[in-house]
Amino acid sequence: MGRVSEPTGEGVRQRNLSRVFRLVHVYGPLSRAALTESTGLNRSTVADLVSHLVGAGVVQEHAPDPSRRVGRPSPVVAVDPGVLVIAVNPEVDALTIAAVRLDRTIPLRERIELDRLISPEETAARIADRVSTWKSEALAGARVVGVGLAVPGLVRATDGLVRNAPHLHWTDSPLRDLVTAATGIPTTVANDATLGALAEHLFGAARGVDNVVYLNGGASGIGGGLIIGGMPVPGAGGYAGEFGQNRPGIASPADRRAGQGVLEDEVSRARLLAAVGLVSADEPTLETALHSNTSITVVEELARQRRILATALANAVNVLNPSVIVLGGFLATIASHDLDDLLEAVRAQAMPASMEGLSIRTAVLAEDRLLIGAAEMAFGELLRDPGSLGT
Repeated sequence: MGRVSEPTGEGVRQRNLSRVFRLVHVYGPLSRAALTESTGLNRSTVADLVSHLVGAGVVQEHAPDPSRRVGRPSPVVAVDPGVLVIAVNPEVDALTIAAVRLDRTIPLRERIELDRLISPEETAARIADRVSTWKSEALAGARVVGVGLAVPGLVRATDGLVRNAPHLHWTDSPLRDLVTAATGIPTTVANDATLGALAEHLFGAARGVDNVVYLNGGASGIGGGLIIGGMPVPGAGGYAGEFGQNRPGIASPADRRAGQGVLEDEVSRARLLAAVGLVSADEPTLETALHSNTSITVVEELARQRRILATALANAVNVLNPSVIVLGGFLATIASHDLDDLLEAVRAQAMPASMEGLSIRTAVLAEDRLLIGAAEMAFGELLRDPGSLGT
């Protein structure tokens, strides 16, 4: 076996720069004193690291809080709002493009409604057009350091190749390379639910929780993401978490709508839209329509889908023993109609030991979750080496 090389002085410095930068990125503005306590580094080292990050243009320092009256005032370190990425979510009915800052605020967002399936090439062209327009107008002077795409399909982790996005009819599409060539900006691509899980784990309903099952319900079906032992679980090729492709156990034949269909054929956004008489809608519109409609058709469809979803979640609980299940998109809407009832339905079908301490939550980041997850991925290289932006 070869020897494992020790980190060089420069390697240690880069790692410490990353630690400080990540703390401010994840937790928001922090004083130098708080950074010193969190990292265990001495004050002069933290001051030097912060100075380097300011010089690289990724953080800013502000005057200390004047309400602080005890001890020596400590400057506050915050991310620079001028550094951002472009986050994109292509779907069967719309292409959503947004600018996302390091502090997760979204100054610009556009949902482009589609009346046909969009191709990978057109997706790249539309992103490039939007970025060009924004950079000449609202984002003039900002530094766009990456593009991140949350795609409803199987994405190969090694190179961002979309192996199969069945509802979009994309097969073996080099989406990362197409967008990079069209925009001239480094691009990353991953499965949308995987990125939703990352966002909710870092910033949302599962923040601070080490064992999480996340299910995302979108126009293209149901996907999932896993956090086990505090770490994302992508699988060997990056394809883990495809809960929507499992075949659910359906106790009552009267509940079945899709023959021998998979979970996403039965628990379906399209079926909910049909129940309320809509052809297309964004998440808030669909949620409002479902909550405000008391017709027997809507009530029964919600109850039917909740029964089948409960069985699927019980299977996940038995296999993975999570502390928290987070539901996003239309699954959050289904659950929120009676979250306690859904939990009890899961409890009735899962092993009692695996249910101990389990909670089911809806995604805190709501319709922003996939965009924030895509942005986090796009910020990845900068977070690993924050000094690179100033070189």
